[in-house]
Amino acid sequence: MVLALPLTTGLIAVGTYMRVTDKERPDAVLHLVALAGCDAARAIGFDTFHKGQAGYHARNDPDGDGIACESTVSGTPSQQAQPRAQAPNQRTVGNAKFVRP
Repeated sequence: MVLALPLTTGLIAVGTYMRVTDKERPDAVLHLVALAGCDAARAIGFDTFHKGQAGYHARNDPDGDGIACESTVSGTPSQQAQPRAQAPNQRTVGNAKFVRP
């Protein structure tokens, strides 16, 4: 029963959002899916979102041109963020550095 708590909480949050949003149901679902990221939106068949449309989130618009989830940024192919190489016994959180003893 405790393991179902995150699922229950998520379903309650989605249900509440669906009731209080001013968007139509399909647009509200699209907006929530796009909130999960561009890969999730592409997986269900959507490509780009323009500012003011359902599915547009500023965090999915890195260059700030009003088009989210575009495959190119300023005319160059999008590049995936590369993880930084770290020493094997170190890990960082923000600016804090944690070292194993």
